[in-house]
Amino acid sequence: MSKSAATTVRFDPAGRLKGTIVPPPDKSISHRAAMLGAMASEPVVIRNYLEAADTTSTLNAMVRLGALVERRPDEVVIRGTGLREAGEVDGVIDVGNAGTLMRLLPGWLAGQKDRTYTLDGDSSIRKRPVDRIAVPLREMGASIEATDDRYPPFSITGARLRAIDYTLPVASAQVKSCVLFAGLVADGTTIVREPVPSRDHTERMLAIAGVSLRREGNAISLTNADELVLDELTVPGDPSSAAFAIAAGVLVPKSRLLVKGSGANWTRTGFVKIVQRMGGVVLGELEDPQGDGPVSPGEPITDLDVAHGPLVGTVVEPHEVPLAIDELPLVALLGCFAEGETVVRGAQELRFKESDRIALVVEGLRGLGAEIEATDDGFVVTGTGGLRGGTIHSHGDHRLAMLGAVAGLASDEGVEVVGMDAAAVSYPTFTEDFTALLRR
Repeated sequence: MSKSAATTVRFDPAGRLKGTIVPPPDKSISHRAAMLGAMASEPVVIRNYLEAADTTSTLNAMVRLGALVERRPDEVVIRGTGLREAGEVDGVIDVGNAGTLMRLLPGWLAGQKDRTYTLDGDSSIRKRPVDRIAVPLREMGASIEATDDRYPPFSITGARLRAIDYTLPVASAQVKSCVLFAGLVADGTTIVREPVPSRDHTERMLAIAGVSLRREGNAISLTNADELVLDELTVPGDPSSAAFAIAAGVLVPKSRLLVKGSGANWTRTGFVKIVQRMGGVVLGELEDPQGDGPVSPGEPITDLDVAHGPLVGTVVEPHEVPLAIDELPLVALLGCFAEGETVVRGAQELRFKESDRIALVVEGLRGLGAEIEATDDGFVVTGTGGLRGGTIHSHGDHRLAMLGAVAGLASDEGVEVVGMDAAAVSYPTFTEDFTALLRR
């Protein structure tokens, strides 16, 4: 690997990858832990909090709302305001590039009676819709005013909320979590129904905090709470970051990797199961799906053994998408090296991430020699056994930057990633970690 410009890094073909890699702390869980810490009545210690651009935006937002945040070498301590006592804010709450913060925080703010908050972010955030959270929050009694009734900047005026029984039009952990946050302070029992399961970190942390939640099929019910009681939370390794090491280990010949301490929550291991179905060697203890009843607190973790192996194409169906949403660009990359055709369906949510990931993944991989076509809700890849290489632009999207890096390691000629610094959003030590695997 070599840097040719401040934000451009070249990733040359790797002979093999060998060694142990520890993925960074989970970004989704770090966001949620910080917000719940700010809602809690007593100090909360968060161990292994992700120190990255997006999660720093969340800590800064909690400070704006009146929480005290102390950063220590191995932990973050948050002294919150309580569920119903978020502070008033002069000016705008800046969410930066953090879509999770933008979509979850309004659930809490909607219950701050007669207080108005305005959220805004960078140019990418201003392209990300918020109408899916506005609909249920308005139904609960809050007032939402958005740009073109759909985009940031937008304002929330809190109210005394009423519980609702809400069916999500599309499975989304972010929208689900937003409604559950609002349900914490709403009168009655709030029910959120999903078409298919999505990641359940919010539910597990609320269960730790003593909130009464139940899962019945794809419905989650929650009764309002007087307070959140949290002492400490520990953030596991991020499965979405671990996915890049898994993909690299499977694609680069003669590779053997140990991925340590990755989250094994069943709502986050869809990618591992897709890789295994394609023939990739990934061994480790994965959590079984949870059944009906009270939500189990806590997050399981696992170590994963990864090795190179020949791949065959697969079809990723819509019900699998929420369990692998952030890793689907890597499925496209694996499809380039697989025998036969790889198809992803029902992934229209990818068009509303940090970028239009369907369009940019197709454009980026095609520029490296892939045979790939976009569809309205996914893509179709015809495996050719590999990639030539070339140049790929991240367009400020951290997952596209890391996708390009892994493609370079497995390619014939190497890949230059323009905008590699975007990886710092979720994986600040990505380049250093992967350089260490090459040296071993």
